[in-house]
Amino acid sequence: MNHFLSAAGRRMLDRRAFLQFGGTGLSSIALAALLHEQRLLGAEPPIRPAIDPAQPYAPRKPHFPPKAKNVLMIFCSGALSHVDSFDYKPELVRLHDTPMPTAGGEKLVTFQGEQGNLIKPLWDFKPRGESGKMTSELLPMLGDLADEMCFIHSMTAKSNTHGPAETQMSTGFTLDGFPSIGAWVTYALGSECRDLPAFVAIPDPRGGPQIGPRQWQSAFLPAVFQGTPFNADKPIPNLFRPGTMSEDADRASREFLRMLNEEHLARHPGDTDLAARISAYELAAKMQLSAAKIADLADESAETLKLYGADDTQNSLKARFARNCILARRLVERGVRFVQLFNGAYAMGEGVGNWDGHKTIAKQYSVHGPILDQPVAGLLKDLKDRGLLADTLVAFVTEFGRMPTFQKGANGRDHNPSGFTVWLAGAGVKRAFSYGATDEFGYKAVENVATIYDLHATILRILGLDHTRLSFYNNGIERRLTDVHGHVIEPILT
Repeated sequence: MNHFLSAAGRRMLDRRAFLQFGGTGLSSIALAALLHEQRLLGAEPPIRPAIDPAQPYAPRKPHFPPKAKNVLMIFCSGALSHVDSFDYKPELVRLHDTPMPTAGGEKLVTFQGEQGNLIKPLWDFKPRGESGKMTSELLPMLGDLADEMCFIHSMTAKSNTHGPAETQMSTGFTLDGFPSIGAWVTYALGSECRDLPAFVAIPDPRGGPQIGPRQWQSAFLPAVFQGTPFNADKPIPNLFRPGTMSEDADRASREFLRMLNEEHLARHPGDTDLAARISAYELAAKMQLSAAKIADLADESAETLKLYGADDTQNSLKARFARNCILARRLVERGVRFVQLFNGAYAMGEGVGNWDGHKTIAKQYSVHGPILDQPVAGLLKDLKDRGLLADTLVAFVTEFGRMPTFQKGANGRDHNPSGFTVWLAGAGVKRAFSYGATDEFGYKAVENVATIYDLHATILRILGLDHTRLSFYNNGIERRLTDVHGHVIEPILT
């Protein structure tokens, strides 16, 4: 009878080869043992929060004392131009309408093609506040609050395409299928609010961001931690009882269902799926009252509506976005852990309802600037006046920046992931502070270069979470928001 023997097997019949392969195997076993021993002696194990399926939103302790309890992330979809807003470059003004110096004089080609000349900011910059921070007239009311902000001028992204770049800013990865930062935060910390979702996404009145619900997905984390989308125009759907059912009948039905569920759980105490479903239904019942009330701005004063610009009868889009900003403040006020507020949408095409200014940036930004400026400035002022900034971290982000040049044959700026600006405000960060820098044209980050991993690590740190240890085991891998990357940006912290 013939027995098959592989080439490797035949080599093992040779004494020298046997010793060679055997020695290699033994050394690998020894290395694995040493690494395990080092982990036991030095490296800290991952932290996976213990979650009660019956109370998935129950507050959980952070890893160390936090500076903030809540996060409000303002996402400008379409890539807001940093060189026209917050990143002042005098050389860009001096060398206006001249070719950008490049190594070897090669043509500069970016996302949509060849680039033309350097173009100065389309809105003048001026010093703001006591700090004298230079910001542009595109967003003058936000500029007036520069003393409240901590600017990161050296942010970089891994992709120059909107979809993957939006995905990275929200999830840490350019590929789909990973949880959003809001889902990670609520997975880690739960919520102090018992009658509203722990994570709320507020889409722009014009529609959703380019990647849609993937901005607030939970992916492989339990589904309960995904964001719940609604805004001031469109409340949570399918929340209210049918018109043919009375309030008493609805209450009686819920109480009867609760009794049946409790009896079933008593017979099957390990049924975590049922416990989670019961929790979801009970939250929905609570939201029938609380969600309707939170989105009803009728009790807001005329002064508050004016502060945000929600009373603007000449600019309906601005007024509607302002109402979303008021909703964001009300959610933070009620203890919602993570609020994601979007400015800009893709339902209307490139640059029309978003910051993707390729062709006619001056015309488009003149529309978008007023929609964003007063409402977000009013939101910051209101948060501060109510004492909410003491416990809330505000993060103002966009997926990447824009080029200091105009595209060849166009009057707009192409995508630029090599250097752009985001800013933070509120709990845990320095006021009137700038970190990092791009080059003299605003093209590439050159000083204290920062990544989205670093930004996420810093946000988690301010919430009292260690980004290297917060973990979820999925498909044989300990997954993290920051993957295997990221460093906390220590200089910006208080």
